[in-house]
Amino acid sequence: MSSIESILDEVKRQKRTVLTYEESRNVMELAGIPLNIMKVAKDLEESIQQANKVGYPIVLKVISEDVIHKSDSGGVKVGIISDDELSKAYQEMMDGVLSFYPHAKIEGVSVEEMVSGVEILIGTNTDSQFGKMIALGIGGIFVEVYKDVSFRLIPVSSKDVQDMIDEIKGKAMFDGFRGLPKVNLDELTSLILTISNLIETYPIIFEMDLNPVVATEGGLRAIDARIILEPNKTD
Repeated sequence: MSSIESILDEVKRQKRTVLTYEESRNVMELAGIPLNIMKVAKDLEESIQQANKVGYPIVLKVISEDVIHKSDSGGVKVGIISDDELSKAYQEMMDGVLSFYPHAKIEGVSVEEMVSGVEILIGTNTDSQFGKMIALGIGGIFVEVYKDVSFRLIPVSSKDVQDMIDEIKGKAMFDGFRGLPKVNLDELTSLILTISNLIETYPIIFEMDLNPVVATEGGLRAIDARIILEPNKTD
């Protein structure tokens, strides 16, 4: 199995800064970050095979380095519950993505376990003045609307994480709001410390975005992953 270092080295060797979806997930898995189940398929027939392995309901996502905004271009289909629905969703997704990105090279699709619960944003960035920072907030599609996010410099301590949680205006969401699963704060703290340690160990990571991390009945699951490397360190 590849190591985090070997994955990052290969990306640098190819003079890229943006990791593929699979590469980003592999790095996170190796770092001990919990993920939802995901299978890759190259076409519709294989998508159906993989969906039956994962188990319905599933989420279908396009895999393409050229598709920057998957949701906006129809590159994500959720709540698929049967082979027939998958066939329809697959064609709709391909038509929508290629309409939005006519020259996109489609590598395939990811067939993913659909999870539901409290959506949390965890991400890191590199500030030109302060250096490596980590963010925690209310996640999902409304993150840019609510902007309910707390920041700290990396590395962070358990006390830092507790303070970040306390600063979230919508932290009532973490307490089992309206029947949603209650967020295990010890697990959330451990996850944020793991991410902080990952960035500290591999400072070449310029940006890392986990939006959302979903707090389910069975624990936290990251269901989207993006990693970008320092642009001036890939030569």
